[in-house]
Amino acid sequence: MHVLLLKEPRDGESGPDPYIKELATHGHKATLIPVLSFKFVSLNTLSDKVNSINMGSLNFCIFCLQFKMSSFSQLFQPEKHGGLVFTSPRAVEAVQMCLEAEERREEWNSSVKEKWNSKSIYVVGKATAALVGSLGLKALGEDTGTADVLSRLIIEREDTNIPPLFFPCGSIKREVLPTALKGNGVPLETLTVYQTAEHPDLEKNLKNYFTEQGAPASVAFFSPSGVKFCLEAVRRLSGDRLTQIEFAAIGPTTRDAMTAEGLRVSCTAEKPTAEHLAAAIAKALQQPPAGRSA
Repeated sequence: MHVLLLKEPRDGESGPDPYIKELATHGHKATLIPVLSFKFVSLNTLSDKVNSINMGSLNFCIFCLQFKMSSFSQLFQPEKHGGLVFTSPRAVEAVQMCLEAEERREEWNSSVKEKWNSKSIYVVGKATAALVGSLGLKALGEDTGTADVLSRLIIEREDTNIPPLFFPCGSIKREVLPTALKGNGVPLETLTVYQTAEHPDLEKNLKNYFTEQGAPASVAFFSPSGVKFCLEAVRRLSGDRLTQIEFAAIGPTTRDAMTAEGLRVSCTAEKPTAEHLAAAIAKALQQPPAGRSA
């Protein structure tokens, strides 16, 4: 049966997307349509001297949306923070961009990296953990799966008298983690490093898919933002076949966003992995409604 995956492809990976590959093992043909675009808004490369951290003249990239020069220096001032928090791969990519200049990379590898590794580096998900590992950092919490579960791990491990944890994040982050930490007295310093927007070709790609394939047997959402940007078009293009579609969610946060929009969610992945989502969809499709085509 046909399954529509409303998600971004895995950056830097060759071969089939793991979700497409895993669904194929269950006998289903999956198609991926990117939903989001991520924009790192930056100023021109600067050459300056930051006396507060004794760096000398360096070229580096800084991001707007509150990303001033003093904010950028936070990455190179681990002594002022109790640890790092990453809840998305894009936030880690923002850090990677800041390390593109050779001088910055050398400073990172020679001293800064190990100073961060003496503290806790918290992440959500295996994809984010893998990118954090590529920076030479040791990640904690990759199996937490959601910001809610990660916040509980942080609260269990951290004292309230630590310096603030540094949290690079996106422009439309959910407030679950900041609210939970604040409520338990764990200090957190957030910094917006990327903007999330609707993929410019989303409407066109969805229309082409439904024109060529018809309504799929299942549609999987991977984020509340995906629900926000896609749902109206999916409803319109599905027409009277909408009630025959099995809607799947990658996790409880996305499920809640779908439910809030009045969708009947057929299944939610036990963990946010290709294996777990494919198994949940396959189970939901075992007894398809009458009239569904493969």
